[in-house]
Amino acid sequence: MEAWDPEDVRFWEGGGKRIARRNLALSVASEHIGFSVWSMWSVLVLFMSPRIGLPFTPGEKFLLVVTPTLVGAVLRLPYSHAVTRFGGRNWTVFATAVLLVPAGGAAYFTQRPGTPLWVFLVIGALGGVGGGNFASSMTNITAFFPQRHQGWALGLNAGGGNLGVAVVQLLGLLVIATAGDTHPSYVAACYLPLIVAVSLLAALRMDNLAPVRGEKGARRGAQREALGVAHTWWISLLYIGTFGSFIGYGFAFGLVLQTQFGSTPLQAASYTFLGPLLGSLARPFGGRLADRWGGARVTAWTFVGMAAGTVGLLLASRDGSFALFVAGFTVLFLLTGIGNGSTYKMIPAVFAERAGREVTAGGDATLAFARARRLSGAVIGIAGAVGALGGVAVNLAFRAAYGSEGGSGTPAFLAFLGFYALCVAVTWTVYLRPVRTGRQPEPRAVRRGVTRV
Repeated sequence: MEAWDPEDVRFWEGGGKRIARRNLALSVASEHIGFSVWSMWSVLVLFMSPRIGLPFTPGEKFLLVVTPTLVGAVLRLPYSHAVTRFGGRNWTVFATAVLLVPAGGAAYFTQRPGTPLWVFLVIGALGGVGGGNFASSMTNITAFFPQRHQGWALGLNAGGGNLGVAVVQLLGLLVIATAGDTHPSYVAACYLPLIVAVSLLAALRMDNLAPVRGEKGARRGAQREALGVAHTWWISLLYIGTFGSFIGYGFAFGLVLQTQFGSTPLQAASYTFLGPLLGSLARPFGGRLADRWGGARVTAWTFVGMAAGTVGLLLASRDGSFALFVAGFTVLFLLTGIGNGSTYKMIPAVFAERAGREVTAGGDATLAFARARRLSGAVIGIAGAVGALGGVAVNLAFRAAYGSEGGSGTPAFLAFLGFYALCVAVTWTVYLRPVRTGRQPEPRAVRRGVTRV
């Protein structure tokens, strides 16, 4: 599609909105499947026991959930660039279809008693490609929507993908409740026909957007330029706290319940889906709240709430309260979803403000805002990759805390609490603290944290 300008109101209302929404729906479907395959090991490890010939220790199981998290994080940068090289439709078809490899491998080898750990580590690493889908999907969808709608569109796109974490856990619960806890292959096998269906729909109904595909070199240059912008790293730090917490907790929660409270697979699966479900549903509302109140303001209050929720986990661990522990994690999941949406909304707002200042100083408006859109797409990819690495850190912290006999999650929770306090301080200092030039304060929109640069 050659002429695409979502900022043109007549173009948008005259057909651009319909095309954008169709691509968004299919993007959500692809990303959802990707997240499900990526997080599948958070469910499969609950089945692994001597009863099915897979007697792995808690430390080995935490390693199994760390592996796809790490690979998914590393792949996010090249995936965000792949859309500009191959086109949104083309890459979505490939990125979805390739999920047949890890899903099929998991379905086959979980039926083979005595399979060594390294085989599952390889399959888990291949499952990490599902985590890369997020970056390519978000980069592609950013170009379809005008800046004024990007908070909601990006939140909906990411939230629909994040739901894959909850859905695969619900599927695990369904399998355990109906077929028992000795058939992990059923979970993986369910995704094989879905992967084929979504790949075909993407091939038939999605679009390659020329303004995105034609910016291959510009996007590569935008990524290099974005690496030198301080806001790239501040926002990435905040995204470690929001998305890193979401994906890290989503992968580890069931294992934490099994290790700390001795929960059975059925008991663990009965609770693990609720938090990711609420967090996923909350993400688009986080984007909408940010559209209304400012991304930094919503993000700051989110981290305050996450710190309070972590204190609840420390109290629950001290008292051995299963109910308070589950409630605390559920609150954390909900807040991470809101924070995911609000943090991502900050990205286009920051660079739109920079473009506005360039125009005010006499720069060309078309070039300034085109550059802002390229930088926004680049930072989305970078922040997504760095944020996903936060999930690796969460799981490594849990592995260290629970690795020894009689281990406790308290050291990990204290580390998380300190990090959330750091995120509150960064959000306030960089994006919310009023800065005065002479006697005149910064504009109100800046104080709200929408556009301060």
